[in-house]
Amino acid sequence: MSETYVDVLVVGAGLSGIGAGYRLQTQAPHKSYAILEARHTIGGTWDLFRYPGVRSDSDMFTLGYPFHPWTNPKSIADGGAIVDYIRSSAKLYGVDKRIQFGHRVVRASWSSSTALWTVDVEVGAEREPVVYTCSFLYLCSGYYSYADGHEVQFAGEADFTGPVVHPQHWPADLDYRDKNVVVIGSGATAVTLVPAMAEQAAHVTMLQRSPSYVVSRPTADPLADKLRSLLPGNLAHRMVRGRNVVMSTLFYQMFRKWPNWSAERLRKGAEDQLAGTVDINPHFTPKYNPWDQRMCLVPDGDLFTALREKKADVVTDQIERFTPTGILLASGRELHADVIVTATGLKMVAFGEIELTVDGKRIEPNQTTVYKGMMFSGIPNLAWCVGYTNNSWTLRADLTTQYVCRLLNHMDRHHFSHCVPAVPAAGAAGPDRPLLDLTSGYIQRAAGRLPHQGQRAPWRYRQNYLLDLATMRLSKVNDNVMRFGNGVSGEQAQRKQPA
Repeated sequence: MSETYVDVLVVGAGLSGIGAGYRLQTQAPHKSYAILEARHTIGGTWDLFRYPGVRSDSDMFTLGYPFHPWTNPKSIADGGAIVDYIRSSAKLYGVDKRIQFGHRVVRASWSSSTALWTVDVEVGAEREPVVYTCSFLYLCSGYYSYADGHEVQFAGEADFTGPVVHPQHWPADLDYRDKNVVVIGSGATAVTLVPAMAEQAAHVTMLQRSPSYVVSRPTADPLADKLRSLLPGNLAHRMVRGRNVVMSTLFYQMFRKWPNWSAERLRKGAEDQLAGTVDINPHFTPKYNPWDQRMCLVPDGDLFTALREKKADVVTDQIERFTPTGILLASGRELHADVIVTATGLKMVAFGEIELTVDGKRIEPNQTTVYKGMMFSGIPNLAWCVGYTNNSWTLRADLTTQYVCRLLNHMDRHHFSHCVPAVPAAGAAGPDRPLLDLTSGYIQRAAGRLPHQGQRAPWRYRQNYLLDLATMRLSKVNDNVMRFGNGVSGEQAQRKQPA
């Protein structure tokens, strides 16, 4: 079987993968690279999710790329516009020419003797086996399972006579016009679905076990529009991006430092939006502090509008069981439904569910410690692109990619073939902590399967862009934690292997 060699193999052609291609071309142009995408199109999760109303929950000036200005009038954009933006970025910079579609990576094996990753790939519906080798493996596939969302098995579900739909697998032909819909959930997906479906449904009920903090934000950004009318596009984009980064970081720090005051302000904001039409307690009074879980953003208060106009309502209760015509609650109340949507969350996975081995030893993700938020103890020449939970994904993703380029250039200057974060000595990283410090259900369910972080740098995965910006741009690559080696180079090893 023939093998294809590239210096850097990128997995995933979504928001992160396209950004990685651009940075590799511009900051490590001497490196050959390819992008493998399991699906047959560009866009990643933004193309995968097709449920009504799907949109960003952060502004596009920070979710978008710093090198490709966002020009759409909407700062909070719908999924289709985001996919178009990602695809136009890929085409504009020629990254689309480096993508191999229908290529699903199933396993990758590192060999210290050759300083190469051997990557097993299945191509197309027939799963034809293909092998790639690379010097550096960069996983830009995110941390959500593309195969399945989190499914909850409800008692009596088979008794319900209507369709039960999970948002990750939205049927294109689902007809909910003039029907009663119950959306189970209170997270970002649920607060998106309810107002979107309420435009056509007879009525939509958001059924939640516990409430979330819901914040209204304008779809358009007047300052951005003004700056774009006065300044060149790139400059206006950078200014708005910088403003939004600073403001989001300050608000996050404020909410964490003064949780009681912040919680009261958030509840007051929801109460003002509801104008007495819905009880703030219990429906919009969470039992946790702000940013213990991710905030739910609603553009132009669309959820609150649907509730005020009685197109939708919210019920806070426990599910006893499904019935043939709806859902029986623990309180004894029954919700009539023609369609039930189970917005019960996503399933988190480590390393894109790729099986990793290093010199024949299988790597268990939960036995590794994250290094600088992107690499892992004991795993050579591999980075995993993971964004922020308290800010736009791309802010962290782009920092990670630029650091990968710095690392590759450092290795070339000093003729290193490989690098690996050393396994921290006992106590060196401090007490183990989950990779993501949120109490959200989807994160808690996966905590035992994901890598962990420590208490001290460089083993911490911080949620602070401004601090990370300084660290990732200015810190030494050779920090006495990263171990470098001068083994056989990837290109030399490839020349020795039969084609």
